[in-house]
Order: sequence, then structure tokens, then C-alpha cells
Amino acid sequence: MNEDPQRIGLCLTCVHARQVRTPRSTFWLCQLSATDPRFERYPRLPVVACDGWERENPSQNEPGESG
Repeated sequence: MNEDPQRIGLCLTCVHARQVRTPRSTFWLCQLSATDPRFERYPRLPVVACDGWERENPSQNEPGESG
């Protein structure tokens, strides 16, 4: 991934997020929106808090953690 974490937020590392590219833009689709109305289909970025966020690769530290 070559995206700026500050611009994308939590979606960049979320298992439920999918990047959708068009010729003019890139959007982040929240797949939880298909089954749970609490989640926006295309949330406004950067996402800084989300009840549905789950790390895509659990072996990595959360942003800001060292280890």
C-alpha cells in the first residue's frame, strides 16, 4: 500500500475496508455497511474512531505502538 495513513485513518488497516479506485478518485468501502446500518458505505476520511475496526494483520502493532 502506498497510501498516507494520516489521510486515510483506520480504514487503511481495517479488515472490513476495501479500496475502490476510479479513473479520478480512490474511495474506501466499509463492508460492514452491507449488514449494519451504523456504518457508512464510504466514510469520510480520515476515520479516527470506528466501533467496527479490526486490524487486517493482527500480528502488526497498532499505529503509534512500538514493539
